[in-house]
Amino acid sequence: MVAIRTGEFTHEGFRLVYSDYGSGTRPFVLVPGLLLPRSMHDPLARSLAERGNRVITIDPLGHGESDRPADMWRYTMGLLADQVVGLMDHLELEEAVVGGTSLGANVTLETCVRIPDRLRGAVIEMPVLDNALLGCAVAFAPLLVYLTVGLPVARVVSGVMRRLPRTPSTLLNVGLDWAGQDPKPSGAYLQGLFFGRIAPPRSERSQIETRSLVIGHPRDPVHPFSDADCLVRELRNSRVLEANSILELRLSPDRLTNQIADFLDECWREPVSASPARTRRRRAATG
Repeated sequence: MVAIRTGEFTHEGFRLVYSDYGSGTRPFVLVPGLLLPRSMHDPLARSLAERGNRVITIDPLGHGESDRPADMWRYTMGLLADQVVGLMDHLELEEAVVGGTSLGANVTLETCVRIPDRLRGAVIEMPVLDNALLGCAVAFAPLLVYLTVGLPVARVVSGVMRRLPRTPSTLLNVGLDWAGQDPKPSGAYLQGLFFGRIAPPRSERSQIETRSLVIGHPRDPVHPFSDADCLVRELRNSRVLEANSILELRLSPDRLTNQIADFLDECWREPVSASPARTRRRRAATG
């Protein structure tokens, strides 16, 4: 059995909540998808912790049990990445592998830009980049209207969702938690993302040297496989893993979980001083 602890810390005046699975010296920080609770990663976190990893899942600002202010300017990819760094500082993690799904994938990329020296690796599932523009507009523009213009109706619906009993299905409970959130902060969240930068630009992505596993899905207009494929060609030290569908890691996870576990083993097998980025920086520092 894996020990699971729930903790919280304060970042920029707001309360952020996280779950800590397992123990050991191989931390893996997981960031959830857009407005989804950290519990979406519970099955994966348990499986990886059983294999000797310490897995930490976080509710970023606006997600799950963390604070949910209604100021749109607080919701940018850069600020979300700062919260991941804040979690590592709070737990006194000198290094970690960081990963996430969808929004969490883009936050992972921002974290790679911010603290490359502290990352052993990155797991990037369903990145949302250039080729996702049309799919995101079709998917999220109506949702934004519903959460802002339709706020009175959205509040009634979310109140009903909160009162529904939870089920033995983690996936179904994640959906109920998502639908039961206060819609006003969710609307502010979407506005913040619409008007901010969605991910590091190509010029910055091409400089990322963190070892990366990029997971792409076919037949997904919001997370097109072409974005994952392009990202692998942009990153300097990466490879792609193709999922059978967007639901494989949720409903039939063994194959992908094994691949992720092998990738984590690889990230921690190499001595810190041997990574290409650190070697170049050390040489530059010593002249």
